[in-house]
Amino acid sequence: MIKHELTGTLFIVSAPSGTGKTSLVNALVRDTNHLKLSISHTTRKPRPKEIDGYNYHFISVDKFKQMELAGVFMESANVFGNHYGTSQETVQKMLDEGHDVVLEIDWQGAEQIKARFPDAISIFILPPSIQALQDRLESRGQDSAEVIQNRMTKAIAELKHYHKADFLVVNDDFEEALKSLKAIVKADRMKTSKQQIINHGLIQSLIQ
Repeated sequence: MIKHELTGTLFIVSAPSGTGKTSLVNALVRDTNHLKLSISHTTRKPRPKEIDGYNYHFISVDKFKQMELAGVFMESANVFGNHYGTSQETVQKMLDEGHDVVLEIDWQGAEQIKARFPDAISIFILPPSIQALQDRLESRGQDSAEVIQNRMTKAIAELKHYHKADFLVVNDDFEEALKSLKAIVKADRMKTSKQQIINHGLIQSLIQ
């Protein structure tokens, strides 16, 4: 039986801090018409040039806990002492409209999403080396040596969860990593189950 309404796919992109995840996801969404980025809620303070409602929804700890108790979030996690959460209603609305949706979340959130949405496609971004990861964190010029060391320790622990993802992408060369992400999204869009909806008219004219 052929469905007549296209439902989007949920993509989960996870990686340790400093791997280039955010830059890759932003470029992927920019270059993919049918792909939407889910904007998470967080209690952390905005970084330079970050915009409320565009990069994140920046909210207070009290507000976050209220939303969490109300069941607003499809996943939530505490990362470096800050809370992060993804709105269930917002994501579901985009999926129901036929958009593919990408979540940029840590491995804890990825596991929660996969448990609730087993059809979601998870992607883990790997750095080319531990030294490259540290160099990227230091080049930001935003954190103290102590904070960077803490992030490195956590990053190494997070890397051990790589095998739980459906796909692995190494961000050694940015453009090549971006091509790999685009290929994953494109391949899912080309599935027969989706193409028979997207090209319903063509298929009907061919098989009459």
